[in-house]
Amino acid sequence: MTEPAPSSVWTRSRPEPRRRAPGVDQYVAAALALADAEGLAAVSMRRVAGDLGSGTATLYRYITNRDELVDLMVDAAQGEDPLPEPTRDWRADLAAVAHALRATLLRHPWLAGELAGRPSLGPNSLRRSESALRAAVALTPDITLASQALSAVHAYVLGSVATQQAARHAEQRTGLTEEQWQRSVGPYINEVLAAGEHPMLARRVLEAEEVDPDVEFAFGLDCVLDGLAARLSR
Repeated sequence: MTEPAPSSVWTRSRPEPRRRAPGVDQYVAAALALADAEGLAAVSMRRVAGDLGSGTATLYRYITNRDELVDLMVDAAQGEDPLPEPTRDWRADLAAVAHALRATLLRHPWLAGELAGRPSLGPNSLRRSESALRAAVALTPDITLASQALSAVHAYVLGSVATQQAARHAEQRTGLTEEQWQRSVGPYINEVLAAGEHPMLARRVLEAEEVDPDVEFAFGLDCVLDGLAARLSR
């Protein structure tokens, strides 16, 4: 006999909060703030309830477990910004999708790991997915190819944000800013370059400009969109 599927947080009705007790939205907001400040690992049912001065049992009245809480957090983060206005220009619309996703991920450093797995199915996430697919379908009416194009854009954004966040994590871990770290490794790098075995690396260190992360992201995104245009125009 097949076991019944567990109910979803998106299909269950929410009980009304008791007098002066926090509601679901307040618990989710507290969990978001905690994850942004200390990382997703810091989020527990007990900690979130405690931060609001509530008993853990009260939180369990609304949210069954931590996984459901994380689902609600992901969807709340996806709903913070308005959807980009469609322009009927696929390139402009996909670029808007990418920039909006990047802004959300940079605001919530823990979120990228959650979006890289199973799709989020909350109402805000579904609206954002629908908007993004409409932008991709303007590039190609083939829904399979449109989905692949959108996945390529998302993969680029996730990778770009991961690189930017890694620099932040390194700064937090070492206690050194990027400039301080560069000064600390400067003598070693000078020795490496003086040996003359890495001429291209020497050019990169001595000649290349340091590019602003926003400019670097826009350049990479243009490359992705150029590739999609060339591939799907065949």
